[in-house]
Amino acid sequence: MKSLINKITTTATGLDTLPLRAGAGVIFAAHGAQKLFGWFGGYGLEGTGGWMASIGIEPGVLMAALAGGAEFFGGLLLIVGLLVRPAAVVLAITMVVAIAAVHLQNGLFMSNNGYEFGLALLVISVGLAIRGAGSISLDRLLQAKTAK
Repeated sequence: MKSLINKITTTATGLDTLPLRAGAGVIFAAHGAQKLFGWFGGYGLEGTGGWMASIGIEPGVLMAALAGGAEFFGGLLLIVGLLVRPAAVVLAITMVVAIAAVHLQNGLFMSNNGYEFGLALLVISVGLAIRGAGSISLDRLLQAKTAK
């Protein structure tokens, strides 16, 4: 078990990931809260699920729960720096689905509901999956404890 925790929480030292984790974490958590709870002007689980079903992502409510849960809880994990690598992988997959299913046909730019914002979040997520949480993180604390 110690080996598994160490593999999941392994991170490189440095402060470079802190602003990426904090910024992307807030964005992901807020978007997830819109989908799950209807906060920040969102439509909640039923509304988001209905929209997802209307564009062919079925079953809509389940897919909304999965996307919203990945974004909300993944975002919170990024903010505190816990299980950043697996959270970032799940968030990257979520962004690939959003880009492919919703935004790709609209081109790059956000002004046309394009994929540029999703692409930025995808790139950040991939970077965090590769690099880890960094020095100021709960992952770093766990890594130090399991090394003893």
